[in-house]
Amino acid sequence: MDLAEATNTTPGGRLIIPALGGLYRNLHEGAETLLRVVAGLALVTHGAVKIVNPFGAIEMVEGLGFYPGAFWSPLLAATEFFGGILIALGLLTRPAAVAATIVLLVTVWFHWITMGQGYGGAEKSILWAAIFIFFAIRGGNRHSVDARLGRQF
Repeated sequence: MDLAEATNTTPGGRLIIPALGGLYRNLHEGAETLLRVVAGLALVTHGAVKIVNPFGAIEMVEGLGFYPGAFWSPLLAATEFFGGILIALGLLTRPAAVAATIVLLVTVWFHWITMGQGYGGAEKSILWAAIFIFFAIRGGNRHSVDARLGRQF
């Protein structure tokens, strides 16, 4: 137990309700794991349609300026589907999260700039990109395959 735990403080200061300190400490990693698993599975769900037809997004990716579409469309499908699985499992978490972040930043550009929807159109992509940036920096926690293997990228 460190000093912050012993005194019921957080890096931002003392807790208003010190009795909640133990609850926050006990739920911290579980909440982070839940966010990683849910975000990864949501990405899998989004990529499932694409992985069934990996060349189905050729026109879309070429419309965004990514040529040849026959290369980028399957790469997009694999990044979303397999990258989501890796993130959910916490295996190669950082590289999978970096790849997901790149995909999401492209969708931010698409909705905000290409489609002219501004923040309102890009809002969900911004949120998803922020989540994946977090895991690109943080990696998987102790509830990940990376931790079980004793190796992280």
